[in-house]
Amino acid sequence: MKVVSVNVGQPRDLAWRGRRVRTSIFKDPVRGPVAVRRLNLDGDAQADLRVHGGVDKAVYAYPREHYAHWQAWLGREEPLPPGQFGENLTVEGLLEDEVAIGDRLRAGSALLEVSQPRTPCFKFGVRMGTGRIQKPFLESGRVGFYLRVLEEGVLRAGDPIERTARGAGGLSVRDASRLMYLDRDDLEGAARAALIEALSPGWREAFRRRAEGGG
Repeated sequence: MKVVSVNVGQPRDLAWRGRRVRTSIFKDPVRGPVAVRRLNLDGDAQADLRVHGGVDKAVYAYPREHYAHWQAWLGREEPLPPGQFGENLTVEGLLEDEVAIGDRLRAGSALLEVSQPRTPCFKFGVRMGTGRIQKPFLESGRVGFYLRVLEEGVLRAGDPIERTARGAGGLSVRDASRLMYLDRDDLEGAARAALIEALSPGWREAFRRRAEGGG
């Protein structure tokens, strides 16, 4: 397991379907060491803090193994560049069915904890050049995952990633995403997910309400 690329970006304004969109989903690779702070990486920022960023979504990781799949889906001849999915960390060896909510990962001198899967918003479609990708993205399970920063530190491309602890409850990132978006009738699964303390509070509350019959 390792960090393949470290990617950061600042908010920018774009024209999309006749409207002005402000987004930080465009990320560029960084050479050399990058400081990992409690709320983001140095050089990175979120455009809309109502739905992005915060303690539970400080860092977004996406597996490099999925790049070939989406390159083919998009029909592109050239390989997709690191950061294409808006991720801060392009990683290797950390697939969604093998990574659990609450897993703790040491990358460089930073200690990170898996907090939730990614939910693609319309800005993801802006980045990928098509608004048709959100549904296939969720259905594929190739969604990546957010991380909270337990210990600030420094990391760089090429750093190994060590899993220092497994998340209690054994809920994989893929299963968490499936329960939230694809298998809404699994009330027992929702009830179990609601008990996992490492899961982001908003997700826990959503699962709790569903399990109790509230939607």
